[in-house]
This record gives sequence, C-alpha cells and structure tokens, in this order.
Amino acid sequence: MRVVILGAGYAGVTLARRLESALPPSVDLVVVDESETHLVKHEVHRVIRRPSVADAIQVPLTKLFDRATVRTERVSEVDRENRTVHFADGESLSYDYAAVCLGSTTADYGIPGVAEHGLVLTSVEDALAIREAFFDALESRTETDSDAEAVADGETDSDAEAVADGETGGADVDTSSDTRAEPVADAEPLHVVVGGAGLSGIQTAGELAALAREEGVAAEITLVEQLDDVAPNFPANFREAVRAELQERGVSISTGTTVERATADAVETDRGTFDADVFVWTGGIRGTDAMAGDRPVVRNDLRVDERTFAVGDAARAVDVDGEPVPASASAALREAGTVADNIARLVEYEQRGSTEFAPRLDPYRFEVPGWIATVGEGTVAQLGPEVVTGAAAKAMKTAVGAGHLSAVGAVRDAVELVEAELRA
Repeated sequence: MRVVILGAGYAGVTLARRLESALPPSVDLVVVDESETHLVKHEVHRVIRRPSVADAIQVPLTKLFDRATVRTERVSEVDRENRTVHFADGESLSYDYAAVCLGSTTADYGIPGVAEHGLVLTSVEDALAIREAFFDALESRTETDSDAEAVADGETDSDAEAVADGETGGADVDTSSDTRAEPVADAEPLHVVVGGAGLSGIQTAGELAALAREEGVAAEITLVEQLDDVAPNFPANFREAVRAELQERGVSISTGTTVERATADAVETDRGTFDADVFVWTGGIRGTDAMAGDRPVVRNDLRVDERTFAVGDAARAVDVDGEPVPASASAALREAGTVADNIARLVEYEQRGSTEFAPRLDPYRFEVPGWIATVGEGTVAQLGPEVVTGAAAKAMKTAVGAGHLSAVGAVRDAVELVEAELRA
C-alpha cells in the first residue's frame, strides 16, 4: 500500500511526519515536492530586507523525515480517477491514498499587465527579486537625477559621453552588483505600489518601507486594496491595529481601489493612476497548474474523493461549523493533523480487511489562537480578543516561526531564525 503526500509546505511536512509514526511499517510513504527544501513561508517577506534570513527559513527535506521517501519532482497532474500522479518529466506514481498539499499560486485575474509587470512573493527567489528591483529602480532614479543636476550645473554633452565611455579621471569604478547609488538631495521619491492588502501585501509593504528608511531613500510606498480595509478577512480590532502600524511606518493606504491595468512604470486603478518604479502583486491566489488552476471544495473531513484529500491552500474548505477556512499557515497546520488521523484510520481499516462499515472520519474545525503580522520593524498580534503590538507582539511572531521549525525537527534552524528576528 502506498500513501503519497504531494507538496512539502506547512501541511505536507506536518502530515508526513505525523504519518511516519501513525502508519504501519509495511505502508510505503512518499513525499513529493519540486524543491529539495521546506520553506517557512510566513517569514519569506523578511528576505526582502534581510537576505541572510533565507538560510534559517529553508530546511532540506532529507533532514525532516525518518522513514518517508522524498522525491524531488514537479507534479503536472493528479489523476484522481486512476489514482495516479503524473510528473513533468513524464514519470508517474500510483497511490492508494493521497493528500494534495501543493499550496497555491498568485492569481492575476486576467488584469492587463499584472502578470507582465507585477512581482510576486511566494519564494525566497521572489523576495530577492523584489529587493533587486527596488535597488535597480533606485539606481536608475538616482542616475536620472544626477544627470539633471549635471545639466543644471553646466556639464557638457562631452562630459556625459566621457562618463558613458568609462572615463573617470583616474578613479576606479565599482561595477559590482552590490553597488548602491547615493541618493540625491531633493530627488524625486521612489514610487512603490503593492497590490493586495492581505497579510502578504501588508508585510511586503512594511518591509519595503523599512528598507527605504534604512537606505536613507525617499520613497512612497502605496498599498492598494479592492475591498474597504486592509486585512479585510480578519477581525476589526486587528484590522485597525494593522492600519495604524502601516501608517506609522509611512505606508500610504488606498482601499476601495480596483487595479485595472499595470504598465512598466504605473498602476492604473478606478481611482486614478499610481506611478510605480516597483510593482508587487499579492492580490489573490489560485490553484497550481497541477490542479488545473483549481482549488477544489473539500468535505469537512477534507476529502476531495474517497481516497484523495486536499489540504491547506490547495483547497477551499468549510469546517464542521459551516465556516469558510482562510488560506493560512495556521489552518494548514491544523488541517494536516485531522488528515493524518483520517488517513491512518482508513489504512488500518483496509489492511484489516474488515467487512464492517468504513470508519467515520473526523471533521475539521477551524480554531486558531490568533493572528500575527509584521509591518517592517513593527508587529501586530491578536491573541483571543486582545490585540498587542511592540515587543510583546514581536516575541510572539518569533516564537511562532521557531516553534514550527522545532516541531518539524529543525531545531538548529529555529535558533538561527530567532537570532535573525532579534536582529531585524
């Protein structure tokens, strides 16, 4: 018998580790992911400002499992009818039970220009690309302002040609990728637009605002949201605290604003056009290509069919109380626990060869202790009905990330993450 876990994010890793101890040794347990590492995704925005954090939030999958077989493959299709997983390289793998934990991808909703010009944030590479785009735009802006100053000061075209040809009066020129241009006094500010004010957009805007401050850069960071408030799916007191933190950190907020088009240097909305030297899009999610872009609706026991479960962002779930489950790390971790118990129960029933009725599976109930969002150097946390900010909230955020890493056996990485958070 074979149980296959597709995806090694929060849900996949937690589920596989639970099943390692819950399944009989005779059951083949396989974990499939296109990456060789597990990413602590709720910390990935930190990499925009602190690239060194990347080491602490990526853990090799081989360090996390005792008996599960890890396959590094890109899933191209899940054929539920034939209980077969197809991979991009043409190979396939059959299963008796499977859990689809492939997560989601960023949805552009067909808005013209968003896919071409909007940077997304789903990986360490994405975070580094946003950071690079920020500095590239800064360098371009500074060079333009310097050229304007040169003309104003009477420099000739031949002077400009000499610079273009590399003549520097004997001075060495550093052309390395880490060279950062010095800001010009009274320069036009750098314009950054972040589309989508869910937690990802909020945290991205906060990091970019903090990065601008650290670099001494004049920057206008604008957070655009179609709905009427930031963090629109969260409790009112949490939304209010997040909005206040964003404003304190210098982030402009434009809610009730629909993005209609993006170009190379602007974001057009129903309320006007925003200049955009850098445009980051976090405006929604869709299913992965392996799921044909779909996030299927699952039963309250988190099954898509009798032998296939879908967990975390890969599905749209309604819990036992009829409440829609938000796409979040907290939900994914808790869903994984329910699915682990249900798969173990089904495997035991099948191996026993019982002729009795199939076991009743546990329904999932969405219950989380609270929510946390970082906004640059600041943090907002909700624990029960109370909202806290400042050092206490930051300590909670650090504990969550380190706690997850410790829970999956990556204790050293947990320590590194705590150290990185304390330096942030």
